[in-house]
Amino acid sequence: METAKVSTEEQVLQDKIENLIAIGAATAANCIPCFEHLYEKAINSGITLAEIRWTLDIAGQVKKGAHIALTNSINELIEIGETHDLPCNQTANKSCYC
Repeated sequence: METAKVSTEEQVLQDKIENLIAIGAATAANCIPCFEHLYEKAINSGITLAEIRWTLDIAGQVKKGAHIALTNSINELIEIGETHDLPCNQTANKSCYC
């Protein structure tokens, strides 16, 4: 059986993507220790500040959308007629940025 070999370039790209996903997840989960660890790992592996900022912007939009969706659901449950638009233009009680 022949095993597929991943080139060094492909592995670097895969590691970069995994690290940026982890940074976004740590940010969305409000895990500062995780973010600090992943940030240091990212900088040491050559990920740029621009790439990290881009990832943080996306994570922030997801968090904002989740908070708005939660608030809208709670408002509906306690019969406050107020809803807020999600940043992703989805309907008020649906998931955001997906």
